[in-house]
Amino acid sequence: MKVALVNPHWDFARSIYFGCRSPHLPLELGYAKALLESAGHTVLLLDGHLNDTANADLADAVADFAPAMTVVTTAPSYLFWRCAPPELKVPRDFLTHLGARGGRTVAVGPHGSVTPETTLRKLGADVVVRGECEEVVALLAGAENLAAVPAIAFTEGDTVRVTGAPHAGRFTDLPALRWPDSWVARHHHHHHRFDRKPERPGAEVEASRGCPYHCSFCAKIDFRDKYRKRDLAPLLAEIDGLVAQGVEYVYFIDEIFLPDRPLLEALVSRSIEFGIQTRIDLWKPDMLDLLGAAGCVSIEAGVESLTVEGRAQLDKQCRMSTDELAARLVHARRSVPFVQANLIETSNDDPAIVLAWREGLRAQGVWANDPVPLYPYPSSPDYRKLWGLPDGQAWERAHAHYLAQFSNFSDIQDERPVPLPELELACCPAH
Repeated sequence: MKVALVNPHWDFARSIYFGCRSPHLPLELGYAKALLESAGHTVLLLDGHLNDTANADLADAVADFAPAMTVVTTAPSYLFWRCAPPELKVPRDFLTHLGARGGRTVAVGPHGSVTPETTLRKLGADVVVRGECEEVVALLAGAENLAAVPAIAFTEGDTVRVTGAPHAGRFTDLPALRWPDSWVARHHHHHHRFDRKPERPGAEVEASRGCPYHCSFCAKIDFRDKYRKRDLAPLLAEIDGLVAQGVEYVYFIDEIFLPDRPLLEALVSRSIEFGIQTRIDLWKPDMLDLLGAAGCVSIEAGVESLTVEGRAQLDKQCRMSTDELAARLVHARRSVPFVQANLIETSNDDPAIVLAWREGLRAQGVWANDPVPLYPYPSSPDYRKLWGLPDGQAWERAHAHYLAQFSNFSDIQDERPVPLPELELACCPAH
């Protein structure tokens, strides 16, 4: 059958969205395409964000393709499922333009994973996938009995049927992704790179999925939770393919990039630089040296709080002292051009102490950000500590709490965010 996979044209105006607003490769749709084609289906993959294609034009392209099923994502990329725009106005805008021209409509992403009934209602889609989506999308292709497909929700009469818990894919043996040359050529952005300006294209790659830790602020309970490491052969084949297309930098989207000697040793001989997000307390000095030798030029390290009490409040399970964390960050900076310590605004951290610590690290070449306020995403432990399991008002409740609690926001939020109902007013049905 014919299947269309669509990353819509994203618009983040007045959103709380914390993620990077530049285009990134839609890895979840790339994997889905590979699995669908291996099963004999014909696939059209469109990216309105990367190719600057309006949602109306995307819808027309899908209609011309005449698929039996159309899949749209509710987050810009797997990289940002944990901090997706809470509002569903963008995928809804695409689906409104598409109408009945795309066959069965399927939404994938964090929204349907945690609040499937609400997501179905707001989007007007036929199906939402719960959890990691590529394997479930492949099962949906050609499925006549939706009730037999796991990890989905769909409307049946006046009720919503949910067929099971969010899906966690095997992941380890996902094939090497291949992207059109024109897409790679347009991918000028080097995510979280600050040591120099890009000269050639960048890309995103996934070496592992999930995280073995359960920090209170991390929104991953309903998707991308269980830790798995990808097989080295397809991962290196994917990187080699990107290098052959002219890519000079890749960003590993892994929730937590853990020390992996075979991978790093394989990267030493490859003409590629890369960035990661990790926990600095999990790296020994010799592995940090290897990380730099392998081509790492950017580390985003979650420190979060400068006190033992603050880190315990966030369930960090960190065994290092603040001074030890600082020393490890400074060691990393000896071989990696940009090292950042991420801080979160907590009640345990004295602002004067935070400022002094930040300035001390900066003097040694390590960047530490101004502590950012937390958004209690419905898939985070923090949300469930506050309000219990998510319900039909989960996103609105989290959004209102965030707006009421903070007067200063993330430095990428150049406009004050507005309430979620206001953002969705023009596109989503009334509650």
